[in-house]
Amino acid sequence: MDVISRKHRILMVSDFFFPNFGGVESHIYYLSQCLLKLGHKVVVMTHAYGKRSGVRYVTGGLKVYYVPWRPFLMQNTLPTLFMTFPVIRTILIRERISVVHGHQAFSTLCHEALMHARTMGYKVIFTDHSLYGFADVGSIHMNKVLQFTLADIDQAICVSHTSKENTVLRSGISPEKVFMVPNAVDTAMFTPSPNRLSRDEIIIVVISRLVYRKGADLLVEVIPEVCRLFPKVRFIVGGDGPKRVRLEEMREKFSLQDRVEMLGAVPHAQVRSVLISGHIFLNSSLTEAFCIAILEAASCGLLTVSTRVGGVPEVLPDDMVVLAEPDPEDMVRAVRKAIDILPGIDPQTMHLRMKRLYSWDDVAKRTEIVYDRAMQSSHTNLLDRLPKYLTCGAWAGKLFCLVMIINYLVWCLLEFLQPAKDIEEVPDIIGPLHSQLHSVDDD
Repeated sequence: MDVISRKHRILMVSDFFFPNFGGVESHIYYLSQCLLKLGHKVVVMTHAYGKRSGVRYVTGGLKVYYVPWRPFLMQNTLPTLFMTFPVIRTILIRERISVVHGHQAFSTLCHEALMHARTMGYKVIFTDHSLYGFADVGSIHMNKVLQFTLADIDQAICVSHTSKENTVLRSGISPEKVFMVPNAVDTAMFTPSPNRLSRDEIIIVVISRLVYRKGADLLVEVIPEVCRLFPKVRFIVGGDGPKRVRLEEMREKFSLQDRVEMLGAVPHAQVRSVLISGHIFLNSSLTEAFCIAILEAASCGLLTVSTRVGGVPEVLPDDMVVLAEPDPEDMVRAVRKAIDILPGIDPQTMHLRMKRLYSWDDVAKRTEIVYDRAMQSSHTNLLDRLPKYLTCGAWAGKLFCLVMIINYLVWCLLEFLQPAKDIEEVPDIIGPLHSQLHSVDDD
């Protein structure tokens, strides 16, 4: 059956958005901008960031609700289940939303918004941006939460084939409901340096959060060995995190102050200027569903050395990346290989290839197809939906059913206290008016 494209009213929901920077934040922002260009209405909902609270308009007229809830842990809001329902309900009705699109498995706001939207009968879509295991306590807990959220989802999106397999195994969702839509890169922003760098000194760039998951401990072992083997190699490390102390200690221990430059946190607007100062980009992640940082580096013309984990092998062609196991010895071997093939790398050619391979406009068009598919799914009432939750486990299934029944009763109470017809709908700002709205910043 052919899917007929229509204009949607989309609510993007996640705890992670601007002014915070990361892969999820970039994905939501660029996807929203491209969907606006396609004529859809897009509204973003996230929690407050410092003084940034209330309704703001960012570039392109993208409307953002910074709901006045403070982050509880790792930029996540405190899980409350039902306390967020009144605000989410009001936004859905005011903006006349037709599709709710949640992002990131460990976003509390995402899970609660999808639950409330499903109770109200909206079409819901979830995008998973990360990989999780199955053995540790944290992953077991997160997988059960994901199973609850995806038990009654219309469609799901993953950013790589590896991520899709991981999500299907963790949640038990039908593979037919899961689409693979990759990330992309803004090639107009990430361009190579107009002047080719001298190879008298090889500069390796690392830009990453300095945490365990991003392989900061691996860098502590790899950097000294590479510096010992290659006297002309210098490192530039951008990023901050709890593991920064270990890198500082390594630099002191091996007297590498003149060969390892620590930049600290790098604002997203300055990432390109850091990248184009190097020849090789080093990614040491221990788990990664996709890794936008690799795309940004390749778009700037850098040869990439990366750990062979998660969806990373799917990101770049073989001649643009050197893969290694997450082992110090193998990482050093990969760096050696990258240095050997560096003379054959043309940054401008690499940039043009990236321009053809990855485009946010293409991501938006593919996501648009997922929205169309979701709108075709049948409407179900509470009694039809409850059996789906019973499949989540002997005890968990019953608990999930109880949560959804209570959520339905809360919705009925809200409808009684403030009927939907009494909530004023906001006028849509479309067309040329978008260009007249400017980003509001807190200085």
